[in-house]
Amino acid sequence: MTAALLAAVAGLGLGLSLIIAIGAQNAFVLRQGLRREHVLAVVVICAVSDAVLIIVGVAGGGVLFTALPWLVEIIRWVGAAFLITYGVLAAVRALRRPKPDADGLRAERGAGATSLAVAITTCLALTWLNPHVYLDTVLLLGSVGSTHGDERWWFAVGATLGSILWFTSLGFGARLLAPLFARPLAWRILDGIIAVVMIAIALSLVLVR
Repeated sequence: MTAALLAAVAGLGLGLSLIIAIGAQNAFVLRQGLRREHVLAVVVICAVSDAVLIIVGVAGGGVLFTALPWLVEIIRWVGAAFLITYGVLAAVRALRRPKPDADGLRAERGAGATSLAVAITTCLALTWLNPHVYLDTVLLLGSVGSTHGDERWWFAVGATLGSILWFTSLGFGARLLAPLFARPLAWRILDGIIAVVMIAIALSLVLVR
């Protein structure tokens, strides 16, 4: 196995290990996939954003955040406020009592449909206003990628491929869970989990220094 291929495989493995864990971005992609709303746009935004951040990290962009701590502080507080707001909205949906004999999927798709502009804005905010994204993608992936020397760009290719594979599978594969989410209770549980995840991440941003 060549050094370039080894670097690409290492990037693929580390990239997948970092993004598969449930988080704000993944929860949003899953929900959009289940609702079958603007899935392609959401997947493309997530994958392209990750690619940009990976390239910046491998190119040494992590130095920027080290040199400008105030920038990290701004992202931390704005991101926390956004996540709390999104989490509260998810909690409201989770506590809302469904109509008797309601079809969960039909109700979700028909009530309060998300416009493309709102979906794009939300996806961008969940991606770029979360400091953990910079820690994982720019700092960690960038640092590990730099250890591969001249092959670091192959590492970046592997990590980017992992991101594309994950978000595509999560967004378009969510429809396989349609039978489960035909029940309104399943949506309430999902929204409850999303609310907990969003608010927990927000609190970790504010309380953990």
